[in-house]
Amino acid sequence: MFPLNFLSLIFITAPIDHGERKKREKTKDDPKAPSKYDSMFQRGDLLEVPRTLFTHFGIYLGGGRVAHLIPDILPVMSVDEGAIREMVTNSRLILGVIAKCASVRVDSVEDFAYGSEIIVNPMDKVCSRPPLAGTEVARRAEKLQGSVAYSLLWYNCEHYVMYCRYGTCMSYQTFQFCKTVKKLILNRRNAKLTAVLGPVLMIYLGVVSPFSALVTLLVPFIIWMAS
Repeated sequence: MFPLNFLSLIFITAPIDHGERKKREKTKDDPKAPSKYDSMFQRGDLLEVPRTLFTHFGIYLGGGRVAHLIPDILPVMSVDEGAIREMVTNSRLILGVIAKCASVRVDSVEDFAYGSEIIVNPMDKVCSRPPLAGTEVARRAEKLQGSVAYSLLWYNCEHYVMYCRYGTCMSYQTFQFCKTVKKLILNRRNAKLTAVLGPVLMIYLGVVSPFSALVTLLVPFIIWMAS
């Protein structure tokens, strides 16, 4: 549990005037409200934006609304629905990733994009499956609203939109991350470095036993043989 004075420093949101706030709340509550984005996106489109250190994804529902899965620590720490409905800042997001708590929520296009450029349906070019009908994509996205357990590798925003639009729960970001880690681990140079640093660290810390010695030798040996 974080102290309240710490939370007050973290949960800082961009200032929004009351008129703009009412306009956004009306868009969220009324799916039939007209929006300039209806001429740019179609219901069921997959939207992509760069955010912080990763790419964020969402499904366009129409009326300037986007459904997306986003980590958020605030629902765990507060019951203030008004504050929770505000855009999720990077601080709230990062703490949500650490705490593994998230929610599928509906936000305005502006809040979803968070000032970044929006790319439409980029996954259509790389996914082997054809997209589902737009109405079905949006129906799935709306049905899954609510709190969810978050996993950076196994269930993130990309898993969510891929299931909604293509019927398959996967993440290319996760695949690339695991591929990079595999390259780093299964590397002969790293195996040599591990073989040298392991014994040195054991001697320095004074941790010398048959088991620790076996692990120190076995790990670089396996990496070497697998590389």
